[in-house]
Amino acid sequence: MEKKKKLTAYRLIGLTGTNGAGKGEAANYFRRKGYGYVSLSDVIREELRARGLELSRDNLIACGNELREKFGPDILARRAAEKIKGPTVIDSIRNTREIAYLRSLGDFILLAVDAPVEIRFERTRKRGRNESATTLEEFQLKEEQEKGRDDTGQQLEACLQLADLTIINDGSLAELWKKLEELG
Repeated sequence: MEKKKKLTAYRLIGLTGTNGAGKGEAANYFRRKGYGYVSLSDVIREELRARGLELSRDNLIACGNELREKFGPDILARRAAEKIKGPTVIDSIRNTREIAYLRSLGDFILLAVDAPVEIRFERTRKRGRNESATTLEEFQLKEEQEKGRDDTGQQLEACLQLADLTIINDGSLAELWKKLEELG
């Protein structure tokens, strides 16, 4: 029987997960371990800045979907891959074709980070970004948009199902890091 490799044995660690689940904190953990950092959301933010548009959640979703439709469902992963130099954590994966592209680069593992919706909503309120949702109900509606099945849109639910490993981040930052440490 083949022994599973530890997370940090992989050159590329992909992160997918729900909004406010703790993907950024998981990425920070790997950065402390010497990994570089690339975010697919940052690729979209660069595009929004170039267009002079607000960096709101609605604009991120719309622009990401537009880029996927115009240049192919894996465009964000292809643009992010250009920035990879050595071991890298790749944040904000939300389309199955992005996963397929990143897997094609070799030595890749996908980690999903999730948490109960009420906890995630509170976390997003505290981080001070324009989340385009001021109530739990709006937050949940926005999340439903991200679970889509359209080839060029966000496919968060399918991405979660494709994850090699999943962490439920329902506690403190120290507890998240302990869970990540256990996966190695």
